[in-house]
Amino acid sequence: MKFKLLFIFVVLSVFNVSAGNRQPVIVHKSWSADNGNGTYTNPLFYDEFTDPDIIRVGKDYYLAGTTMHCVPGIVILHSTDLVNWKFASYCFDRFDRNFPEFNLDKGKTVYGQGIWAPCIRYHNGKFYVFSNINGHGLHVYIADNINGPWTHKRIDGDIYDLSVLFDDDGKIYAIHKYGNVTCTQLKPDLSGPVEGSERVIIPEGNAMGEGHHIYKINGMYYIISADYSPMGRMQCARSKSIYGPYETCVISARESFGYSAACTTGNVSLGSPIPEEGFKFTQNKPASNVLSASTIHQGGIVQAEDGKWWGISMQDFNAVGRTTCLSPVTWVDGWPYFGLEKNLGRSPRTWFKPNNSTPSPQAPYDRCDDFDGKNLKPVWQWNHNPVENKWSLSEKKGVLRLHSMFANQLLWAKNSLTQRAIGPVSTTSVKLDISGIKDGDNCGLGVINMPSAQLGVVKSADKTYIRWYDQNTNKEIKQPLAKKTIWLRLWGNYDESKLRYSYSLDNKTWTDIGDTIISSYQMRTFQGVRTALFAYNKLKVNGGGYADFDDFIVDEPMADRSGNIPYGKTIKIFNLADNSPAYAMPHGMLHSTWQGSNDSNGSHALFVVVDKGNGKVNLQCADGRYLYIAGIGMSGDVRFTTDKNQAEDFVWQDMLGNQFMFLSMKTQHYLCKHPDDGSPYSADCQGADADRRNGCVLKYEIVK
Repeated sequence: MKFKLLFIFVVLSVFNVSAGNRQPVIVHKSWSADNGNGTYTNPLFYDEFTDPDIIRVGKDYYLAGTTMHCVPGIVILHSTDLVNWKFASYCFDRFDRNFPEFNLDKGKTVYGQGIWAPCIRYHNGKFYVFSNINGHGLHVYIADNINGPWTHKRIDGDIYDLSVLFDDDGKIYAIHKYGNVTCTQLKPDLSGPVEGSERVIIPEGNAMGEGHHIYKINGMYYIISADYSPMGRMQCARSKSIYGPYETCVISARESFGYSAACTTGNVSLGSPIPEEGFKFTQNKPASNVLSASTIHQGGIVQAEDGKWWGISMQDFNAVGRTTCLSPVTWVDGWPYFGLEKNLGRSPRTWFKPNNSTPSPQAPYDRCDDFDGKNLKPVWQWNHNPVENKWSLSEKKGVLRLHSMFANQLLWAKNSLTQRAIGPVSTTSVKLDISGIKDGDNCGLGVINMPSAQLGVVKSADKTYIRWYDQNTNKEIKQPLAKKTIWLRLWGNYDESKLRYSYSLDNKTWTDIGDTIISSYQMRTFQGVRTALFAYNKLKVNGGGYADFDDFIVDEPMADRSGNIPYGKTIKIFNLADNSPAYAMPHGMLHSTWQGSNDSNGSHALFVVVDKGNGKVNLQCADGRYLYIAGIGMSGDVRFTTDKNQAEDFVWQDMLGNQFMFLSMKTQHYLCKHPDDGSPYSADCQGADADRRNGCVLKYEIVK
C-alpha cells in the first residue's frame, strides 16, 4: 500500500504535515448530532437507521435498527448521552436459513425484506432482540452482553412488526399488527404464543397504525405506534389493563424539520421483479410542500436517569433513506407528547443535550478503510449473504479482494460490499487495481438502488474499458483504459437526490464522466442509497478474475458545523419565504424591507449574533438595540430594547447552508414573518413547513 491512512472522526478534514519524512495524516470528520456547545442537531445520523427501538440499562442506552437484506444483520448502537453513539454489535453474521433468496440464488432475493423492525429489551440480566425475517417468521436473539455473542431461536406463530413487554407478573406480551392492534401472550421459553391468547385490544377505527412500542409506566400501559396514511405521524394509546379499553391521541405530527417528501420510484414496489438494464423507470418528485412520510413517525420513548423522557423516531430523509431523530418528551395530562411544553407535537431540530457525558462529538462508525486490518470495519455490510471463499482481506497487500461471479447486472452481483450513503453531501472514492480481472469481468464503485448506477472497469476480448452506467436512463459510456490502476469517485447531494461520478488515473486530476444521476427513494429495496464495491462476470462461464480495492475514503464537507453559527459576526438576515431583508424599525418592531432600498443598506438591517453559551444566542441590531419578546409573541411583539438584560435567548436552529430558525426560549415557538400579509415578525410559529417558506426559516449573509 502506498501510505497508511489514519482516520479520525472528531476533527475536520485537513492535512497536518508532521516533522521529518512522515507522510501527511489525513483526517475525515463524520456527521455527529453533537454540536460541541451543549446542544445537538437532528438527525442523529445523516445516514439510514430504520425502525429504531431504544432501551436504557443503568447509564447506558442501546438502539436497535433494521438491516433488511444486508448482513451482518440487526445493528445495535450504544450511547451514554442519547446524542453520541458507537457501534456495539450485530445480532448475526449472516442469514443462517439455507434458502436461495438470502444468497441471490435461483433468481430470488430478499431486497426490501430480510430482517426488519427489531424490538430490543433487557430482562433479568439478559438482552433480547425480537425481529421478523419476512416469510420466515419471528426470531429472537439473546445475549448476556450487548456486544454478544448472541444466541438465535425461532418463535412459532403469526406475529410480526412487534413490540414486547416483560410484565411485572412474569407474563410476556407481544403487541403487533396494523389497524387492529393485537396482543398475544408468549410462552416463558419464547418458543411460541400461549394457545388461545391472541386478542384484538384496539380495533380498527381508532387511528392507530403499526410499528408499535409498548411500555408500562406507573402502572399504565402505553402503546406508541406510527401511521403513514394519509401522512406520517405518531399516536399513543393508554389503558390500565393490557387488554384495554384504550384511549388514543396523536403525540407528534407534521414535524419534518423543513424537509419535503422524497423523490420516489413509482413503478418499482415491494415484491416486484428486479428491474433489469433497459427497464423504463418512473420517478416522481412531489410538490415541495408535501410531507408524506418525511415527518418523524415510527419510534419509541425512553426515560433518562434524571427522570426526563426522550423520543426516538425515524423519518424519510430523501435519498439517504430513513434516518433517526431525537425529541424532548413533555408529559401533559398523562400523555407523552413529542416537543416542548408550549409547542406540543412539534420537535426542535436543535435542542439541549440530555447530558454532557461525552467530552467531544463522535460518530458511530469509521467510514474510511485502508483494508489493512484482519476484519472488515463494522460500517460494512454485504448485499445478501456473501460467498465466503470469494473474497478476502490481504494483510500483506492491504487490499480487499473480490472474486467475480456470474451476474447479468449490479443488483444480482454477489459479494457486493456496501455502506449506507451519508448526507447531506459526501464524496466517496476508492482505488481499484484491475491486474487480476478476466474477460467478462465488471468491477468498480456502484450505487445499490432501484435504479442503480455504477462506474468501473469492464474487460471484453482482452481489452479494458472505463464504464459509466445509469440504469434510470439506460445510458452507458465506455472509454478505453490502458492502466492497471484507477481511482473512482462518487459525489452525492443526498438531500437533492443527485449523484455524479468522476475518475482519476493518478489520484490527482479528476475527470467527470456521465450525467447527473437522480437517485430516488423506493419501496423495492426499502432502503436509501448504498455505495458498493462490486465485481461480477457477465459471461456464463467459470473462471472469472478478481479486483483489488484500497483506500476507501468518505469525505463529508458539511459534517463540521462548528462555524455554522456566525458568533460575533455582523450579518444581514433574509426571510426564505420572500427573500426580504429583516429590518429593525425605529418604531421598535422587527419587520422587513425591500431588497436594495435605503433601509436595507442601513445599520437597521445589520445584526450581530451574541453568543450566550450552551447554544443560546441574542440578536443585537448594529444600532445597539437588542431583540426581545413582549407579551406572548404575537405579531408586533418581536421588538427592540436598549436593555440587554431584556434580550431574548434564542436556540439557533441550524438548517444547514446558512439557513436557520430562531427558537424563542420564552414562547417555545419560532420567530416568523407571514410571507403574504405584510405583518411584522412574531414568535408564535410552531415550526417550518416542508418547503421552508411559511416565514420562520431565515438565511444569513456575513457582512463583516
